[in-house]
Amino acid sequence: MIRDRFAPSPTGNVHVGSLRTALYNYLFAKKNNGKFLLRLEDTDRTRYEEGAVENLLNALMVTGVVPDEGLFEEEGSIVQKGDFGPYIQSERLDIYQKYIKQLLDNGQAYYCFCSKERLDEVRDKQKAAGETPRYDGHCRHLTQEEIQAKIDAGEPYVIRLKLPVDHLVAFDDAVRGRIEINTKDLDDQVLIKTDGFPTYHFAVVIDDHLMGITHVIRGEEWLPSTPKHVYLYECFGWEQPQYVHLSNILNDDHKKLSKRQGDVSVGDFLKKGYLPEALINFLALLGWSPEDDQEIFSMDELIEAFDLSRINKSGAVFDRSKLDWMNAHYIKELPVEKLTAHMAPFLIEAGYITEADLEARGPWLDKVAELLRDRLSYFAQAPQEAKMLFEGDFEITDEESLALLKEEAVPVLYDALVEKLSAMDSVDSASAQAMLKEIQKEHKAEKIKGKMLYMPTRIMLTGEMHGPDLALIMEVLGKEELLRRLDRVRSLIHQ
Repeated sequence: MIRDRFAPSPTGNVHVGSLRTALYNYLFAKKNNGKFLLRLEDTDRTRYEEGAVENLLNALMVTGVVPDEGLFEEEGSIVQKGDFGPYIQSERLDIYQKYIKQLLDNGQAYYCFCSKERLDEVRDKQKAAGETPRYDGHCRHLTQEEIQAKIDAGEPYVIRLKLPVDHLVAFDDAVRGRIEINTKDLDDQVLIKTDGFPTYHFAVVIDDHLMGITHVIRGEEWLPSTPKHVYLYECFGWEQPQYVHLSNILNDDHKKLSKRQGDVSVGDFLKKGYLPEALINFLALLGWSPEDDQEIFSMDELIEAFDLSRINKSGAVFDRSKLDWMNAHYIKELPVEKLTAHMAPFLIEAGYITEADLEARGPWLDKVAELLRDRLSYFAQAPQEAKMLFEGDFEITDEESLALLKEEAVPVLYDALVEKLSAMDSVDSASAQAMLKEIQKEHKAEKIKGKMLYMPTRIMLTGEMHGPDLALIMEVLGKEELLRRLDRVRSLIHQ
């Protein structure tokens, strides 16, 4: 059975690149009736951030990238489910000790007592000589007696992998093909740190093997380390998994996506009101392409279409305008009750409505949502787009708008609007549109039609020259508010 995993570190908010990695693992497992598991790699205690695990689990649950086994959150607690646990590395220290002892006993690892100062000095000299900085093997040949004496004296140490001097390490990557490297170009990496915790490079091999991982799908930043992982598999005599290294997601400048250039975490996008299904759809196409030109995919459609052979070698640019387009598509497809529910928190935050309004003014808020639907790329834009509906005491300062209101026919239009609105019992979209057509028909002589009908009316009622459908705006505002707004601009029109 195919088994893959997402194994992040608890170091803060989930990067969109990490979510894409999780997504590809999820899609591949589901496509092949396999298992997708979530493991926490928390052995670097200096980088641990409080709340990071909860943030991670929430991001996966909200976006639908839900593991089959590993870590879950239930009733506010982190729980582990599955037959291959623990799924938290810091709870597996006794397991790592067993395997590091095996390497030491076989002469495939060794104790290193070099201080940070010595290591820095060695690397500085290597750099000055134009050499690649690497450990110089100073402790490779210590005798057992020397090692024990240093341990007894309380000297701090790490345990390093003892690479053979001239050995070819090779593996096949599903995206990049055959990769070969000689150990002469590699470093004796640290496997166990001075605090007794394993490094990522050691723990990941042990965990992947014991958890039955068949495919390692991860970012290309791990590619330089993979030969060391492959050699560890050789040391233990284990079958290595299939490696799949994903290219980076890039900024517009084709450098790795960085928070210096804006939002990069899953939480950033969700807080702005991007829909999870749109974000997933967008990320799926960053580095993978379907066989045809289809761009809108449900999760089930992604599972059906996903194929490792169609993962791209080159980096994919995070095109925010494309994400906006895609999210706008999903917004247009929402049922009105969900549309209102997504929009409401942003209108509440802006002070335009209250929690109580959600129930007391539900049908009216649905009309507001429908009015704004086609204006939004993401829901954080709602307050700005809704401003004309909630801020009726606007000032008209735009020179072009003021010039339009000074046209000779505008006072006639103004009086007609006041007269007809006053005579109406209530205003809906159909009656508003009929009223505007009547005004056009009755005032042919004044040429009140087209631009000279709709633009001045919109400016008088909203303060803006452009916006959503005017008849719908009039329905949402209602008769009393429309007349109030017209009364406010009376002196501007009848000077």
